[in-house]
Amino acid sequence: MLFKKSILYFLIFLCINNAQAQYYLRGEIKDEKNKLLPHAKIFVHGEKKIYYSESNTGSFGIDEKRLYDSLTISLEGYETQTIRVKTDVWLVVKLKATDDANSKRQPKLISITKDQSRDAFKAMAAGDETYFQLIENDNIDAKTFPNTGFSLNVNKASYSNVRRFINMKSEVPTDAIRTEELINYFNLGYRIPSGDSLFSVYSQLTSCPWNTQNKLMFVNVSAKKIDLEKVPPGNFVFLIDVSGSMDMPNRLPLLKAAFQLFVKNLRPVDTVSIVTYGGYVQIWLEPTSGQEQKKILESIELLEANGDTPGESAIRVAYQLAKKSFIKGGNNRVILATDGDFNVGETSEKALDEIISKQRLTGVYLTCLGVGMGNLKDSKLQTLAKNGNGNYAYLDDIQEAERVLVKELTQTLYAVADDAFMNVNFNSDLVKSYRLIGFDNKKEALVDNKNLLEGGEIGSGSNVLAIFEIVPTDSLIKMSNKNSNQHLAEMELRYSINNNHTNHSHQYIANLNFIPFDSIDHSLRFATAITMFSLKLKQSAYFPYKSWSIIKKLAQNCVDPTNRLQIEFIALIEKASKIYGNKKAKQRD
Repeated sequence: MLFKKSILYFLIFLCINNAQAQYYLRGEIKDEKNKLLPHAKIFVHGEKKIYYSESNTGSFGIDEKRLYDSLTISLEGYETQTIRVKTDVWLVVKLKATDDANSKRQPKLISITKDQSRDAFKAMAAGDETYFQLIENDNIDAKTFPNTGFSLNVNKASYSNVRRFINMKSEVPTDAIRTEELINYFNLGYRIPSGDSLFSVYSQLTSCPWNTQNKLMFVNVSAKKIDLEKVPPGNFVFLIDVSGSMDMPNRLPLLKAAFQLFVKNLRPVDTVSIVTYGGYVQIWLEPTSGQEQKKILESIELLEANGDTPGESAIRVAYQLAKKSFIKGGNNRVILATDGDFNVGETSEKALDEIISKQRLTGVYLTCLGVGMGNLKDSKLQTLAKNGNGNYAYLDDIQEAERVLVKELTQTLYAVADDAFMNVNFNSDLVKSYRLIGFDNKKEALVDNKNLLEGGEIGSGSNVLAIFEIVPTDSLIKMSNKNSNQHLAEMELRYSINNNHTNHSHQYIANLNFIPFDSIDHSLRFATAITMFSLKLKQSAYFPYKSWSIIKKLAQNCVDPTNRLQIEFIALIEKASKIYGNKKAKQRD
């Protein structure tokens, strides 16, 4: 009897032991050249769980209950692979790059006309400040190339930078003038999306005030505003340049004041860390609850400028800290504040591009705040922001800092969509040719054109306004004042949400809704004044001679008298007129 009981207990022990068996699946993810791949997504079918390869080594270790299981491994830029594995055997998985993986590392376009080839153009530079060399969009024949597209980025750095030059009574470098950023600085024509819609999209056709033979078509995209009571918790890493070049009143002291304004609006659920770089990289403040505002404010106040600028290594440390305190479902973001003058480690736009492109796969966003003058590296900060799934603002004074980090906080730091862009397919029966104003491409992106369009991040409550100058066909001229079933264009809005690479697509129609210019909404007329101001500053070959007084009068007739920024813009026109005098538009080569 005792023997039988012993056998029974032994069998029960074996069953329990087998039921609780644990295996440890280990391995590495590599590319075809045996380079380790960090941040690869590993979906374990049996466990129905997702894991990732290590950020530094590309290796992984997963606790398993099964001796055999299936894995699906995916990584942006590589072909997804599903394999059957034995979980007690070391695994090496090699991912094959997709056909367009290499081209993704090339400079991207922010506007594109399909099937159209481009020639290289002459470029210009601007002293010790660096700007991407831009080529203005051309007039496009609608019958030959009806389809065009543009990125819905909401960067606004160009306007405050232009304002800085003009307030200094200096001409603005041509490549520093990005027309779409000047227009969208003001968030003009915002419309609240209806119901559960993430976006509101509308178009408007009117006459062109600088060329009465042509028309203007406005395309307006408004993003839904986040309910402030439902704003997700924030995990913010301040990455602050404290190098010697920041030792000026409009640099580190301005940034300290800016961040202190931001900290005063933190909630207990928010977390702040600080990484500094100046001579060496340092974790200045470990992750700290927003409830400890006094501690955070005192840490910021103690910052001092000194040393070289090891920006590359500082970026790596900031992302590691952001991952350490990562909030699932939260707003995880590195906020880089600098004049962009990296001089230690990797310093080129291309090298920084590759670093940031890898880091963004972690789900951490990047916002860049530029300051300073004389050595501002605008091109570097653009590169970092765009490849970090983020945005870029230039702080020329404390009022701008308050606008970016307090008044428009959700637009700046809370994204509702990533990789957003708009495709427009014109009706060549009504449109003879068209020109997208602004959204000008970098010279090197045009030279290496692989027909790739770079989408943008859209912040909560943001508004993107694009303007096309259209040469109408005879049919459109005849129909402009009549109701018609025809439409000017078909539009498609594409985007993804919160680092999920699933594409969403919505179709819209640009109706034939012509209204005389004096009768359109005042916000669209004000946007037109800004457009004319920008084109005149650039001395654009596409803009005929119009006096500063005409532009100023147009702005005055539709200004919102309660809006400080709009009133300031009118004063800016007056200042520009004194700097530029009566210079006429430059001629195209």
